[in-house]
Amino acid sequence: MTAKTFNDTFLKACRGEATEHVPVWYMRQAGRYQPEYRAIRAKHSFFEMNYIPEVCAEVTRLPVEQLGVDAAILFADIMTPLKPIGVDVNIESGIGPVIANPIESLKDVERLLELDPETHVPYILESIKILRQQLSVPLIGFSGAPFTLASYLIEGGPSKHYHKTKAFMYTEPAAWQALMEKLGDMTITYLKAQIKAGAQAVQVFDSWVGALNDEDYREYITPVMTRIFNALKDTGVPTIYFGIGAGHLLMDWNRLPVDVVGLDWRTSITTAREMGVTKRLQGNLDPTLLLAPWDKLEAKAKEILDEGTKQPGFIFNLGHGVFPDAKVETLQQLTKFIHSYKRDV
Repeated sequence: MTAKTFNDTFLKACRGEATEHVPVWYMRQAGRYQPEYRAIRAKHSFFEMNYIPEVCAEVTRLPVEQLGVDAAILFADIMTPLKPIGVDVNIESGIGPVIANPIESLKDVERLLELDPETHVPYILESIKILRQQLSVPLIGFSGAPFTLASYLIEGGPSKHYHKTKAFMYTEPAAWQALMEKLGDMTITYLKAQIKAGAQAVQVFDSWVGALNDEDYREYITPVMTRIFNALKDTGVPTIYFGIGAGHLLMDWNRLPVDVVGLDWRTSITTAREMGVTKRLQGNLDPTLLLAPWDKLEAKAKEILDEGTKQPGFIFNLGHGVFPDAKVETLQQLTKFIHSYKRDV
């Protein structure tokens, strides 16, 4: 059997190197829009899919084979490492993560255990090892960021305004600091374990940090994010930071020791560059355009490609995750278009 050729285009872009084509992967590229995923999901709960490495690997690998993307992202949830450290969390259909024992005090923070990946999440590490044997593209590991994890832990589930989270941050500074320290330690430990198992890049999802203003971000969040990305530097793998509605924080992110900044669809690549962002960029098609007529989708994708490729190190992605209404065929066509793209000179 002929060995597969390894496609390292994504990793080259993360390092700011020239590539023969623009690399592309999609956040939430494994999910309910895929008939094959729905068939697997019908047999297993979400966390069961994590607990069985062969199933986790299959779900992770499926969009790579189906769409032809340049990277795989481990199929898991940002809640995955929280269950073993003492958080009673379940993923409820139509709602998301629901926490039965939300954090209300410093004592609640102190009850959280330290993560021991080999003991607590061996199935994640085994899934990564399996995937490294199966994939011909890089595997991205990931974690939730401390603020986003804290928002679930304090709110008890998804929130629109994060009032409880921000009130806790303002009124319980010692408890907030302790929570950031614990979640920061957990994030570092979890990501380093994924890298040791074989992850070739890592993305930190700070999905809801856009709820903070820039001053609060600098005071309450910058220290822990700086510590996380500094701790990952010695691994040598590229790091990516992504959040929603966080355009006002981009220059704060630009000062972090992170390699790639992920943009949502609200801030254009040109705007980010004009602001002074010098990091490599990833993004940022509005996922809703996957439901638009092809000519509309193609035109916007070309606009993003034209903007992104003005500097080396651009990675095409969505500005948020693929949602269930998207069609496999649309993502296949989009991927082919991105790979065949040649910038107008």
